[in-house]
Amino acid sequence: MATPVKVYGPPLSTAVSRVLACLLEKDVDFQLIPVNMSKGEHKKPDFLKIQPFGQVPAFQDESISLFESRAICRYICEKHADKGNKGLYGTNPLAKASIDQWLEAEGQSFNPPSGALVFQLAFAPRMKIPQDEGLIKQNEEKLGKLLDIYEKRLGESRFLAGDEFSLADLSHLPNTQYVVAATDKGELFTSRKNVGRWWSEISSRESWKKVVQMQKSR
Repeated sequence: MATPVKVYGPPLSTAVSRVLACLLEKDVDFQLIPVNMSKGEHKKPDFLKIQPFGQVPAFQDESISLFESRAICRYICEKHADKGNKGLYGTNPLAKASIDQWLEAEGQSFNPPSGALVFQLAFAPRMKIPQDEGLIKQNEEKLGKLLDIYEKRLGESRFLAGDEFSLADLSHLPNTQYVVAATDKGELFTSRKNVGRWWSEISSRESWKKVVQMQKSR
């Protein structure tokens, strides 16, 4: 039996949940190792050896360690090309490039405004941090403009990179889940016909439902 890979960090973390969804899609065994961030465990020397920036997730596959959730997801897909969802990261150079361009859009354009809304609306109240209304409004506008582009794209194809669910769609799941389920800004997604259809489809995948269940049980 192959040794399960190790994922360090809480499933409530958007970056950790991205990796968990990928592992479940690819049917790869994993061990989730809790990291108590409120106690600063992510800044301790042992953890910094595998994640030099002191963030989650950290990822270990036997003797190698990786950080950055999107890079980890690409690695999982490349290493386990024949397992689980075989087309998750494309099966030819053009499919990969199409997935990569939307992964870049997610990391560079979607993540900053959606992440800011998640922090301000879902996490700040829990952490007793005052909310910044100006920042909320600014990022809501940014995200809305971006989702207009997504709306057009998703009117042309079923998923972002084509007609099959891919890493490009999966990478959007964590932040969107929080915006839709834990804030009052869910209409940014649900009020747009194509974006709403896409969200309903990707969020009902078994892999993602399992991740949401893990988030609720911790």
